[in-house]
Amino acid sequence: MKTEVTREQALSLLKKYNQEPFHILHALTVEGTMRWYARELGYGDEEDFWAMAGLLHDVDFEKYPEEHCKKAPELLAEIGAEPELVHAVCSHGYGLCSDVEPVHQMEKVLFAADELTGLIGAAVKMRPSKSVMDLEVSSLKKKFKDKRFAAGCSRDVIRQGAERLGWSLDELMEKTILAMRSCEESVNQEMENQ
Repeated sequence: MKTEVTREQALSLLKKYNQEPFHILHALTVEGTMRWYARELGYGDEEDFWAMAGLLHDVDFEKYPEEHCKKAPELLAEIGAEPELVHAVCSHGYGLCSDVEPVHQMEKVLFAADELTGLIGAAVKMRPSKSVMDLEVSSLKKKFKDKRFAAGCSRDVIRQGAERLGWSLDELMEKTILAMRSCEESVNQEMENQ
């Protein structure tokens, strides 16, 4: 799968509907995470498409939280997003706010990694380093087990995501930490240049 949408178009659309720095940071993080996963899982020729789905997955969340994943197709039409990209974006909310099921490997990764990047991001904020570079799976598992920590990050979705991929929870956590390490510096730089 290739995407006709340019990153400039995608970023412009994202910023049109999302002003909160937290939402921009999350979108950039998931974009970088998805790019790493595409390469890691043997979909390197599709990495721009995977990254684009990551960048735009929450395009409608800030302005239309009650219509999350339902308003997205309309917004994505503004940049001529292809049906595969629209499906991927809508499928990440499967079972929560969408009945579009993740079927492609990329959609399953997005479904699993989206919630987990939020949990990892919250865990990183608590670390002296404020960096994912020294976060270990064992520390993340403690945070995962503490239901009060980052309560907005659904543990069920993370577990379901791992199951859909046929991975253990540890494997999903380890891969997503590595994915976030791969893009932490570039994401931080981009946030500084906002």
